[in-house]
Amino acid sequence: MPLDQSFIGRSYPPDSLYEVSREKIREFADAIGDPNPIYRDPEAARAAGHPDVVAPPTFLTILNLPKVNRIVADPELGLDYSRMVHGDQGFSYERPVHAGDTLEISATIENIMARAGNDFINVSAAITDAEGRLVCTTRAQLVVRGEDA
Repeated sequence: MPLDQSFIGRSYPPDSLYEVSREKIREFADAIGDPNPIYRDPEAARAAGHPDVVAPPTFLTILNLPKVNRIVADPELGLDYSRMVHGDQGFSYERPVHAGDTLEISATIENIMARAGNDFINVSAAITDAEGRLVCTTRAQLVVRGEDA
């Protein structure tokens, strides 16, 4: 059954704050195998012009994934998780994320379309700091395989 087109434009507001810590940044850098010292050493980060250690570019997946999962789990949408695959992901930064940032995320379903028996759902999310300034916009495309796929 195709996804409900009336969900296009539906927003999912922030529901919590996320405090970025040096430890979480280090753990993430370790998990992706990136030894860059600006992800671990405050002095190296300051020498590179940052106020504290910097988060790797994909770090915001930590915020984005739970928000996308909230959309996917919305019972009104009716998405069959067992048939879903991740199609695409992108990040557009206004500024780097640093230890000490307090962030929140809101998301919107930008588009739902059907092609070749599959549903595609495009979600964008705005990640803002404690002052409400945009830090990053993320985009994700989810593909829900059709019954014959």
